[in-house]
Amino acid sequence: MSNPVLLTGARLLGEDAVDLLLRDGVIAEIGTTPGQLSADGAQVVDADGLVALPGLVDLHTHLREPGREDAETIRTGSQAAAVGGYTAVLAMANTNPVTDTAEAAERVHDLGRAAGLVDVHPVGAVTRGLAGEELAELGLMHRSRAGVTVFSDDGRCVADARVMRRALEYVKAFGGVVSQHAQDPDLAGPTACCHEGELSGRLGLPGWPGIAEEVIVARDVMLARHTGSRVHVAHASTAGTVEVLRWAKEQAAVDGTWAVTAEVTPHHLLLTTDLLASENGGYDPTFKVNPPLRPQEDVDAVRDALADGTIDAVATDHAPHARHDKEHAFVDAAFGMLGLETALPVVATVMVESGRMSWADVARVMSATPARIAGLADQGRPLEVGAPANLVLIDPATPLVVDRDASVSLSRNNPWHGRTLGASVRATFLRGVPTVLDGALV
Repeated sequence: MSNPVLLTGARLLGEDAVDLLLRDGVIAEIGTTPGQLSADGAQVVDADGLVALPGLVDLHTHLREPGREDAETIRTGSQAAAVGGYTAVLAMANTNPVTDTAEAAERVHDLGRAAGLVDVHPVGAVTRGLAGEELAELGLMHRSRAGVTVFSDDGRCVADARVMRRALEYVKAFGGVVSQHAQDPDLAGPTACCHEGELSGRLGLPGWPGIAEEVIVARDVMLARHTGSRVHVAHASTAGTVEVLRWAKEQAAVDGTWAVTAEVTPHHLLLTTDLLASENGGYDPTFKVNPPLRPQEDVDAVRDALADGTIDAVATDHAPHARHDKEHAFVDAAFGMLGLETALPVVATVMVESGRMSWADVARVMSATPARIAGLADQGRPLEVGAPANLVLIDPATPLVVDRDASVSLSRNNPWHGRTLGASVRATFLRGVPTVLDGALV
């Protein structure tokens, strides 16, 4: 067992200051008066003025291993997650080879355990090879040592309604969930890379219309209702998607036999498609992401939806890429942005500083609800005596000045470079063991 850790003066969910004694992997004691607790041999961490939240949980992370270790590895991705305040991440299946078998899932699981910085849970592919035709080994992956509960072909849409229906029916038997990359391939084809509108036409970039997302979301919530199963909408990005989700949640609340959840990324909460035409960002492939950045009206809609609970969670869609995959003409560059190290500061900027959300709300959308969706019993728990000591300390008074060259990720496709973002992560603890102290890896 590790030595005990005593956190003094931490503001629990941003409210009252307390002492927290972490021992044997759990929160052993809570002192309601700072300075009240002591413990022989404990490592003392001065948390005066810092906000204590349950460790963050990311439903949507690309760790690239196996196959693209030049862009990220499970170890370096785990480091980025810990620096960002995360204690658990779900690693997407679009690796090489694809995580579509029990053996592949166990390999990711084991590499995560070996890194030991966050709990790495593999996401299983819905279809073999992400081809969208034949179901992958869903049951075997779930029964494997990795215990897979979330399945996604992310990067590609499960476009065939019959295949999606079968997947939902299959995972229902063990309480699994299918996370959908909503992109109708007939409405937003393989070259689509910019929100379809006046700007895409002016820039000469192939358009990716919001309706291509919305029709798949509408179809899938109806399939979830038909099957009584669970569907999760990855990276919701449009006002139309928000409308569908609101309707679906109203219906599901009455029925209760099916469930629809959704996530939004930090970049869709703050960045807009106007960046592609700006003096500083014009045609910059750093800002090429799937789904694309949207206009301000869509950004406003997803912010409102996150605040009112229509969108359940913030997920990073951390998508590292080697320089030679990003340094191309915009149309030819790889999709994706880094996100693990900056997600919480972005949410602090957009949602907390604006008064839209409290720190307790942040804990809900970045920890408790993601853990519930993924079925992670030891993550996202309230910070109370006996709970697993997975937590993060945040400095709300010290903003993060983003420097892409200081990132612990192997990649540098960071859309926040040079920005100042509200709040910074000071410490992260995984089962009572510090992985980050004073903002740096231990």
